[in-house]
Amino acid sequence: MSVSKKLVIVESPAKAKTIAQYLGKGYEVQASVGHIRDLVEPKNLPPELKKGSLGKFSVDVENGFEPYYVVSAEKKKTVTDLKRALKDADELFLATDEDREGEAIAWHLLQVLNPKVPVRRMVFHEITREAIEHARDNTREIDTALVDAQETRRILDRLYGYEVSPVLWRKVGPGLSAGRVQSAATRLVVDRERERLAFTAASYWDLAARLAASTEAGADTATAFDARLVRLGGDRIASGRDFDDTGALTSKAVTLDEPTARALTAALEASTTKTVVSTLESKPYSRRPAAPFTTSTLQQEAARKLRFSSRQTMSVAQSLYENGYITYMRTDSPSLSQQAINAARTQATALYGADTIPDKPRLYTGKNKSAQEAHEAIRPAGDSFRTPQQLASTLRGNEFKLYDLIWKRTVASQMADAKGSTATVTIASTVGEKAGDIEAGTVAEFTASGTVITFRGFLHAYEESHDEERNAPAEPSEAKLPPLTEGQTLDLLDVEAKGHETSPPPRYTEASLIKALEELGIGRPSTYTATISTIVDRGYVTPRGTALIPSWTAFSVVRLLEEFFADLVQYDFTAEMEEDLDRIAGGEEDRVDWLNSFYFGTATHRGLRQVIDNLGDIDARAINSIVLSDDITLRIGKYGPYLEVVEPDAALDDEGKPVPRRVNIPPELAPDELTAVKARELVDAPVQTDRVLGSNPANGKNVVAKDGRFGPYVTELDPEPEPVADPATGEIVETAATAAATATAAKAPAKKPAAKKAAAVKPRTASLFKSMDVATIDLDTALRLLDLPRTVGADPESGEEILAQNGRYGPYLKKGVDTRSLTSEDQIFEIDLAGALELYAQPKYGARRASSALKDFEAPDPESGKAIKIKDGRFGAYVTDGVTNATIPRGETVEEVDFERAVQLLADKRAKGPAKPRAAAKKAPATKTAAKKTTTAKKTATVKKAAGTTAAKAAVATTTTVRKAGATAAATKATAAKTGLPTAGAAGTTAGSE
Repeated sequence: MSVSKKLVIVESPAKAKTIAQYLGKGYEVQASVGHIRDLVEPKNLPPELKKGSLGKFSVDVENGFEPYYVVSAEKKKTVTDLKRALKDADELFLATDEDREGEAIAWHLLQVLNPKVPVRRMVFHEITREAIEHARDNTREIDTALVDAQETRRILDRLYGYEVSPVLWRKVGPGLSAGRVQSAATRLVVDRERERLAFTAASYWDLAARLAASTEAGADTATAFDARLVRLGGDRIASGRDFDDTGALTSKAVTLDEPTARALTAALEASTTKTVVSTLESKPYSRRPAAPFTTSTLQQEAARKLRFSSRQTMSVAQSLYENGYITYMRTDSPSLSQQAINAARTQATALYGADTIPDKPRLYTGKNKSAQEAHEAIRPAGDSFRTPQQLASTLRGNEFKLYDLIWKRTVASQMADAKGSTATVTIASTVGEKAGDIEAGTVAEFTASGTVITFRGFLHAYEESHDEERNAPAEPSEAKLPPLTEGQTLDLLDVEAKGHETSPPPRYTEASLIKALEELGIGRPSTYTATISTIVDRGYVTPRGTALIPSWTAFSVVRLLEEFFADLVQYDFTAEMEEDLDRIAGGEEDRVDWLNSFYFGTATHRGLRQVIDNLGDIDARAINSIVLSDDITLRIGKYGPYLEVVEPDAALDDEGKPVPRRVNIPPELAPDELTAVKARELVDAPVQTDRVLGSNPANGKNVVAKDGRFGPYVTELDPEPEPVADPATGEIVETAATAAATATAAKAPAKKPAAKKAAAVKPRTASLFKSMDVATIDLDTALRLLDLPRTVGADPESGEEILAQNGRYGPYLKKGVDTRSLTSEDQIFEIDLAGALELYAQPKYGARRASSALKDFEAPDPESGKAIKIKDGRFGAYVTDGVTNATIPRGETVEEVDFERAVQLLADKRAKGPAKPRAAAKKAPATKTAAKKTTTAKKTATVKKAAGTTAAKAAVATTTTVRKAGATAAATKATAAKTGLPTAGAAGTTAGSE
């Protein structure tokens, strides 16, 4: 009797491992490792398809925007394994995530595997035994509307990128790209830098006072508190909020300058009049807990509290989800299920008391009404939450930190408001004597506030962090004022005049950029991590600490898009696209109609195709230029930005125009720091000239220190020839070398020209060590550099010389072909023979080598069981377990990569499989005889015929991937009839996140 077997397909191996434990015998759980197929690159289309409307995008824009999919090369083995597993199964469960991306993966699996057994769509939001069993028993059909929305998004991104990116390549620079969300995100960062560039700081002063209640014996310093000047003579004193970004005052507030503030300080300190409490107000204080986490709020809060990058947050959250600790981490919804509400209230009651929860459960709703709303908020998994302390032995490092954050936020969201009272006191102090323009008798009013929390409520569990707001006073923290009454006399213990300056708008951080994108409705929270990574990888944005700084290239890109593709970078327009995708996902709009409108346009608006066809001439020089002053222009060139200055005495070119001088811009200079004043400073700075250090006594050549494109270095140059004077007139007529050569040539007989000119001997050069400075290096050090490699000595056993030298990957020793790394460049000059022999006595890849790792992790890799390290390689830092190497993505630092992230990177690399070796092109041997030529021609004809047959077969085979194409469509319908699943109609999708 055969045993029934059911095949369950999920996305990731980690998820498969966890789910298999819950399903038990009779179920085989396999992973697709994400998408199994995608839109083919147009260059890889069969030749006969490259000429048609399909050829430009791999999307047939003239025939219903039909996409042309192929199984990814790295997924062919995965597909083979899945098909093999399906042969022995009598039922197929597609258990990918329940969002557009997951639905699309399930649909692609159905199309490629073409199962002959019943198919069920299994969805769950958390990986617990109860959730998995419930999902197994309550399957559904594939949601073709979600698939349509994902396919529309993928095609939209292909059309957008393939039409606009080439314009950027031609007019700005190679390797650039445009995208629906990335272009809007880049524009946000550039717009903020523009605001900083246009910002003008305003200065203002105020007074800070230290006061205490008066007693018969003097001041009661135990009750001392601080207050700030707010009014003078009844007029409000200006603060940072009273100035705009141009430095202009925008209200009727009075601005104090430094002389007035200091004079007022002296007058108040010398005053003999009483300082009294003029008013005392008390208001109730109440604060609600924050909603449970959505994808974007989790990324924001993890950045603020844990200093995680968005990529790091999502990686750790993915691991927590796949191992059954939290619910699905890609969601726009802050709502909780009834199960979660009960669990949070029960836990809050047990930990903090019954009075810390409100009578009724708290309900939260989000702004987005999209497919992602199918998920609840991110919360601990299960119908009863495990506390962080209960998981302390299971979760480590960043996983523990993120789980702790999610747990606290979830429990706090169902707790009662924090309550208390806020007291505000106004203190009046009279000026005794005239102080500058301030008359005697003027009343200076100070205020102070104190908040007392009488019931902590949710604050027992969690308090949300916030981004800093510029020019705004800090949010009042819990603090007490001493007992005060109106009319009470106070002692003025101290008064201090304080100067302030308004600050420009803060640069975006990952957290604040994600918040801005979400508020504008651009993109989906699940895509924000990929978006930020893309704009960093493209060189549009550079992280500096937590701040995101745009490059000058980003300025050029945004300027071109604003001038020639205005609609595409409008925030409202981009947000409306998301709403349109939501309508397609809800079955309210047809994907083909929408794509036709977007690409070909309608009677009321131009489509992308019309925009591209009517671009006209784009002045690349103008796009890549920013005028900083009358004579200084910033140019964004192929190799980076530079200043171009036209000087009065400049030479003229062939057209009679002055030739501008170029000035390099320091790479660390941010765009908002390149003001007209700074540009002038760079232009007027003395030009760095080569330093002649002296003459090499060994060959008489001059040793010169230079600052080159790749850093400072020293080199040898021939000395300038000595001049020769005319004995009669004393004028310099020629150099000594020229005179000697002329005389020799006159005496020598004519010679035939040499057949080949001898190659010029290149001068010796040597880079300076990192610890050296081109301005201070001396001749002796330069000669030592030029003489490298240095001979340390000979190995007494082999007799081979041991050389110390600098290389591409740092300083090292070389003995024949055997090398050993040195720990510093200075060791090149310092190490002796004994030290070198000791180094060679150590194993090359033993403990000595391990110490050179950038980071070591104590725990081994869970899959290979080998130690994990981070090392520095040719292409940057990478994670390795000695078997698998995974490059750390651009935008992530070594410090950010913890054990969990390292394991994830290695797992991702293993899933991709080894890179295919590039086949070397073989050169055909030259034919020597007519007979051979004839044979070759016959072979060629045969090959062409075979190639034609193969191409025809390939065309037939590949065309079946296009929906509604003959046999596949029929087979799909037959499958649908068996399984009860729809054929997906016009639906389909590709890889890539939303």
